[in-house]
Amino acid sequence: MEIRQYQIILVNLEQTNGSEIKKTRPCVVISPDEMNDHLRTVVIAPITTSSKNYPTRAEIQHDNKAGWIVLDQIRTIDKQRILKDLGKLPKSEIKEVKAIIKETFVD
Repeated sequence: MEIRQYQIILVNLEQTNGSEIKKTRPCVVISPDEMNDHLRTVVIAPITTSSKNYPTRAEIQHDNKAGWIVLDQIRTIDKQRILKDLGKLPKSEIKEVKAIIKETFVD
């Protein structure tokens, strides 16, 4: 499966510790395509349907449900954890994700 930045994928996140998000759930690919094309790992941010409106979370609509991209739980996974492709974020949501990442990790 070809993996692209801002693609939504279904990922098995099991074997977690403490407050890490667990279960099999949709995630957004954060890593750039150059990394996705050449590495066996991918950087993702999980999506949850139950969240408070934290400044590190981007609200989205996916599969006719409201959800939040949990940008405070970005992690690197092996591509073997990816179960299937679920689509791609629309441009408006990509813009919000980029702004939150920049504000949280760059500025």
